[in-house]
Amino acid sequence: MLTRIEVVADAVRDRCVLVTGLLSPRRLPAGDGVVRIALIAAGALLLAGDQVRIEVFVQGLVKVEIVETAGTVAYPTRGGSSSWEVDITLTDGATLSWHGEPFVAAEDAEVTRTTRLALDDGCTAALRESLVFGRHGEVGGTLYAVLRAHVGGELVLAEDLDLAPDSRAGWAVLGTARCLDTVTTFGFRLPESGQTLQLEQPGSIARRLVAAQHESDLAQTWAALPWPDKISACS
Repeated sequence: MLTRIEVVADAVRDRCVLVTGLLSPRRLPAGDGVVRIALIAAGALLLAGDQVRIEVFVQGLVKVEIVETAGTVAYPTRGGSSSWEVDITLTDGATLSWHGEPFVAAEDAEVTRTTRLALDDGCTAALRESLVFGRHGEVGGTLYAVLRAHVGGELVLAEDLDLAPDSRAGWAVLGTARCLDTVTTFGFRLPESGQTLQLEQPGSIARRLVAAQHESDLAQTWAALPWPDKISACS
């Protein structure tokens, strides 16, 4: 089932259309020029066979903030699978921030998480994604993470992560870490750091491998993001 968030900037009142699927989007109070949306599970997620699809379309000079009210658990699928698919389109100077809560792959889960972004030149986006493997006492299941981002019609980032238990245990992937915490930006750069990858086009990836999300310092990185008037200084 499709969840859709559509926001179009308007001089009087920004227009917002929300469609409920497996997730229910709810508009929250926000200041001028900002549309804040909470994503709330409409039922138990993610079970075997669940296919979450989320479309986000933002047009014009408005900032859309998406927040998740709780983490998501991909439960054991017993030979099946589940998926979480997001398509984001930003046009005409739009800005998006999406702060994801922990996404947990429980023992014996098999889930594919796909994110696709298409940004016009002049648009900006920042995403926080925290992937956690296993609930307490579990090794955690299989998760495949796919990301494709286009800016101005040009592919700026393509990433495919095979995070099955055997694959992620390698020292060059997660090693003994249980959480892969990431802040990714497009259209502007994070400050230079020994732990930040700068993309060829304006954009950055800051990533931490930790035992639990609360051990990551990316909450501070997220809080310091230059929204929205300082973005030009970091491009």
